[in-house]
Amino acid sequence: MARREQEIEVRGHLIDSMILTRIFDTVMDLKGDFQVLEFTIGKRKKDASYARLLVSGRDGEHLESILEAVYREGAQPVFVQEVQLEPARKNSVMPDDFYSTTNNPTQIFYRGSWIDVQNMMMDKCIVLDTRKKAAECRMIRDVQKGNMVVVGERGVKITPVERPREGVDIFQFMSSSSSSERPTQHIARKVATDIYNTKKEGGKIIVVSGPVLVHSGASEALARLIRMGYVDGLLAGNAIAVHDVENALLGTSLGMHVKDGTLAVRGHRNHMRAINEVFKSGGLTAMVEKKILKSGVMYECVRHNVPFVLAGSIRDDGPIPDVVTDIVEAQRRYKEVLKGAKMVLMFSTMLHSIAVGNMLPSSVKVVAVDISQPVVTKLVDRGTAQAVGIVTDVGAFLPLVADHLERLSGKRK
Repeated sequence: MARREQEIEVRGHLIDSMILTRIFDTVMDLKGDFQVLEFTIGKRKKDASYARLLVSGRDGEHLESILEAVYREGAQPVFVQEVQLEPARKNSVMPDDFYSTTNNPTQIFYRGSWIDVQNMMMDKCIVLDTRKKAAECRMIRDVQKGNMVVVGERGVKITPVERPREGVDIFQFMSSSSSSERPTQHIARKVATDIYNTKKEGGKIIVVSGPVLVHSGASEALARLIRMGYVDGLLAGNAIAVHDVENALLGTSLGMHVKDGTLAVRGHRNHMRAINEVFKSGGLTAMVEKKILKSGVMYECVRHNVPFVLAGSIRDDGPIPDVVTDIVEAQRRYKEVLKGAKMVLMFSTMLHSIAVGNMLPSSVKVVAVDISQPVVTKLVDRGTAQAVGIVTDVGAFLPLVADHLERLSGKRK
């Protein structure tokens, strides 16, 4: 068969964001060839670069596989064709050749214009309202019969999120995706500074956390962040709330005294006592209103009107009345809290953090903290362009972040 070729082009900060390098690597990894026809480099920080390439494959099918891959790195054909659409034939059933989304900013070309796709998430589909010319990323169960779903790769443009070019924040400071070697205090100051700047610019900050936060003694640090106004939502499970209440009422977490690590007498039943107290009161908000719960993370959330979603699992004791036991409903509520988020802080919870990572567009900054290197690697390797992992004990790390934020906020000398 005769070789097939096609011209593609790409614009942006191609060099320092490694976009062009990824395109070259993709073509070579797929055993294709390329020729650089034009390359213009931006001379100033705000100037975009431009490259035009001729990509070739051994036949039409091979070329299509190469093009599909490089389009997902931000390339586009020189001559754009209109997006292809097919109707969904049943509720929650997509056409066979549906376009599977990334979490990068995406547009589709329809009737002579580019349309922004709203609510970008990875591994979903794109539905177009042809009358309103409005496109959105949609989960499979939200697809309705008759929805016009994007199929194939034609007429879809992805814009990879580029490396920050001004200032030095934690995402530039951490040149690798995760680190256990840099000084913890230095990293904590960098994280605190970026949290401070994000909030100063009006950004929304969401915390995802597991019960280790309480076990390790870091719950008071998170409570301080909430009091200072740096947390706009908490996403977690039953366990963090139960152990937070146990700590607030009894000073223990899973029967262990949080302050000195000693075991409490008959401490094995303390988390069940905490659950019972929540049921007696009628929920966390009622516990605060009745002045039974007077401290802790959940207390601060209620007091400062910080929305929280506790997603249940089959392992949960109780679970307490505030837990959402319908997992589909919990997922929907997670998404509601995440809307408009600029930064997500993930503290020692792999499962909840991976779930949240799958709901985020690539523009959201993510900081993942866990004592386990493999967990951190999984959390930051979710396709997010601005994600850093910090391998350390959250119990030692988060108080350092809170201390520095207090200094930045002028609440501590």
